[in-house]
Amino acid sequence: METDRESSARKAPPPVRWADLADLILIIAREIQFRGYRDEKALSLSQSEGMVMRHLVAHASATPSQIAAAIGLQRTNVSTVLRDLEGKGLIERHVDPEDRRGVSVHRTRRGADNYALVRKEWGAAVSAAAGGDTSRLDDALALLRSIEAGLTATRPKGNDGPAPGSARQHHI
Repeated sequence: METDRESSARKAPPPVRWADLADLILIIAREIQFRGYRDEKALSLSQSEGMVMRHLVAHASATPSQIAAAIGLQRTNVSTVLRDLEGKGLIERHVDPEDRRGVSVHRTRRGADNYALVRKEWGAAVSAAAGGDTSRLDDALALLRSIEAGLTATRPKGNDGPAPGSARQHHI
């Protein structure tokens, strides 16, 4: 049965509906973060740490500058995040043997395992919340991937993440 909110949202002009979608994405993200993790081995990371780890899962290695450009952080901030991730045993930095100045960053086994563990918990929580209904999952994933790609492609240059005062804690 359709709720009044769903009915009015469907009748609303597109800009309002897009705003409703953005609002729901933020609410859902917060609800996932709020849960934390059941498995005590899972490490909670800051939003910036999570973005770096996500990048390193997609790319086996990267330079700090490549990471900064890919995730939209200033290079100096990435250095701090890398130091913290290295201290947690989630990444390793390797000096380029040829020029000795360049550094490449690699996730460790622990980093890969943590990412897989938290994704499993996220998936279980979201699936349970949706009652296991996968009937529109592919459409939802396609839309959200398109939105993510569009937002990333149009990211303001020199932006250093969320505005001051916004929630920066992100569990990955």
